[in-house]
Amino acid sequence: MIKRFTLMLLLAGLGAIFAGLIQNYVADEELNLTAAYYAAHTAEDIGAANIVTAIIVTYRGLDTLGEVTVLFLTAAIIGLVLSQGNRQQQQPQRKLPPAGELLVTGTRLLLPLILLFGAYVFTHGHLTPGGGFQGGAIIASAMLLLLLSNPMKRFSHRLITVVESASGLAFVIIGLLGIAWAGGFLDNRILPIGTFGELFSAGAIPIIYAFVGLKVGAEFSSMLVSLSETEDL
Repeated sequence: MIKRFTLMLLLAGLGAIFAGLIQNYVADEELNLTAAYYAAHTAEDIGAANIVTAIIVTYRGLDTLGEVTVLFLTAAIIGLVLSQGNRQQQQPQRKLPPAGELLVTGTRLLLPLILLFGAYVFTHGHLTPGGGFQGGAIIASAMLLLLLSNPMKRFSHRLITVVESASGLAFVIIGLLGIAWAGGFLDNRILPIGTFGELFSAGAIPIIYAFVGLKVGAEFSSMLVSLSETEDL
C-alpha cells in the first residue's frame, strides 16, 4: 500500500511539473542567432542540401563523436555483462524450434535489400533525410532478421569489433584532418564541396557518414549478437 501511494505521489509530481511546462510554453516566433546563421549559411558554407546533417556532422561534430562513444560503451557493457552471466550459469543448452519456412525465405529475399537501403541512407544523408545513425540502425536490423531466422547462428565478435574500431578510428582521423587542413574538427572542406545537390558534394560529409553508419551498425549488431547468445542457456 505504501509503495503504491509513493508511486502515485511521484506520478502526480511529474504530472504537475510537465503541466507547468506546457502551460508556460511559448513558441519562438523568430529563430535565435545560432539557428538563423545555420538556416542562412549552411548550404553555402557546407554544400549539403540536408541542413540537419550538415549541422550534426560539422558544426556539432564533437557532439556526434560523443554520441557514437556512448553507443560503443553501451555495446561493450552489454557484452561484458552477458558474457559474465554466461560463465556463471552452467545449464543444459535449450533446443529452440526451427524457424518457419516463410521467415527463412523472407530473410533470404529481404536481407540484401535491407543492407542496400541502409547503405543508401547513410551515403545520401547530405541530400535526403537520414544519415549515419539511421543507416547504421537499418543495417543492424538485417542482423536482427538473420538471428530471428536462425537463433542458434553465431557471428564473429572479432569481425564486428574490427569493423567498429576501424570505422571509429577513421572517423576521428577525418576529424583531425579537418583541424589540420580546414577550419576545425570534422570540417568537411578537407575535400572539394562539389556541385550542390549531387551525390559527390558536401565535401567529406558522405565519407564521414559512411564510417558513422558502419560504426553504429556494428555497435547495434554487437548488442544483438550478445543478446542472442543468451539463448544458449
